[in-house]
Amino acid sequence: MAHKHSRWWIFNQGPPDLDEVWRQFLRRLKGGKPGAGAPPPRPGKGIPLIPLPTPERMVLVGVAVVLVIWLLSGFYIVDAGRVGVILRFGKFQELTDPGPHWHLPYPVEAQAVGSPLNVAQVRTVELGYRNTLKSKVLHESLMLTDDENIIDNQYAIQYTIKDPKDFLFNNRNPDGAVVQAAETAIREVVGRSKMDYVLYEGRSQIAAESEKLMQQILDRYHTGIAISKVNMQNAQPPEPVQAAFDDAVKAGQDRDRQNNEGQAYANDVIPRARGAASRLNEEAKAYAQRVVAQAEGDASRFNQVLVQYLKAPEVTRQRLYQDMMQQVLTNTSKVVADQKSGTGLLYLPLDKLIQASALANLAGSDSTANAVSPAGGGTSASPQETPPESDLRGRDALRTREREVRP
Repeated sequence: MAHKHSRWWIFNQGPPDLDEVWRQFLRRLKGGKPGAGAPPPRPGKGIPLIPLPTPERMVLVGVAVVLVIWLLSGFYIVDAGRVGVILRFGKFQELTDPGPHWHLPYPVEAQAVGSPLNVAQVRTVELGYRNTLKSKVLHESLMLTDDENIIDNQYAIQYTIKDPKDFLFNNRNPDGAVVQAAETAIREVVGRSKMDYVLYEGRSQIAAESEKLMQQILDRYHTGIAISKVNMQNAQPPEPVQAAFDDAVKAGQDRDRQNNEGQAYANDVIPRARGAASRLNEEAKAYAQRVVAQAEGDASRFNQVLVQYLKAPEVTRQRLYQDMMQQVLTNTSKVVADQKSGTGLLYLPLDKLIQASALANLAGSDSTANAVSPAGGGTSASPQETPPESDLRGRDALRTREREVRP
């Protein structure tokens, strides 16, 4: 009966003594009896008895617990924007997308160092400076241009991960690889450009060409890096020659200003001079055409008159004389009396006389119109203007013709 009760623990009052339970457990493992050297416990009334586990059971339970824990260690979760990288015995096995996953527990399979990778993150490295533009790194920022000048420029390069496998296994220092590729590409592009082009109008083009060349270098080495943006933060001459460079820039600006002013003056004067020359040329051509046309007209008229004159010389001469006298007397205010006709009827051009008198009054002349005597046939001259040149030529022609008619 005592042996029977020695295999049971009876919880009679309160919790059991943990030290005593542990000692009994050790004795059982050594093959002893749990009640040796101690009074056997007395069974209680109405309390269930719990059997003690055997050593074999305890070993199996421990192994099962360890196996479950080992299997559960293979569960992992990949967050959004990240990619898991699984290795099997240290060799790349697969990439896993965001969400819960399971792999064979260590040491069969494990996640790579740095996994899961944040492929959505935009990383930034600096070339030519650190943290602020004032903290310059001269061995990175000083570059030689095509015209043998030195410039001091700083860049910020942004990149992302496009291939997690290449990024993890082909890069020992990704940021360092990007900096070295950026320095190589930018020095090549700047070395093909002039200093003024890099400092002023070509800043965006320099960044774009450097980005393209940089991506080619990184792809050639299978780095798994994608360049997203290259920003030129600053570009200027080196500090020791900054003052001299500013003076040269000001001199160049003054030269450009004076050239622009001279060009503006030339643009104002030259078109006007060309316009005046063109106008004079056109006027000369018009005058030449007018003179030639008038001369041709006079010659044609003379030829026509000559033909009629040869047909009837007396009639033609008389007609020419009358036309010329009509033209002469029309343009003069003098009164002409014909003494040969023997008539006392005179023609007085009152309108011409009134006009001549008005002109004399306006000019302040003291002369007055003289009356013409019917018997004497004489005329008195009133103040007149100098006859036009055409009238003088007409009179000379008339006198010439009269001389020819006279025997």
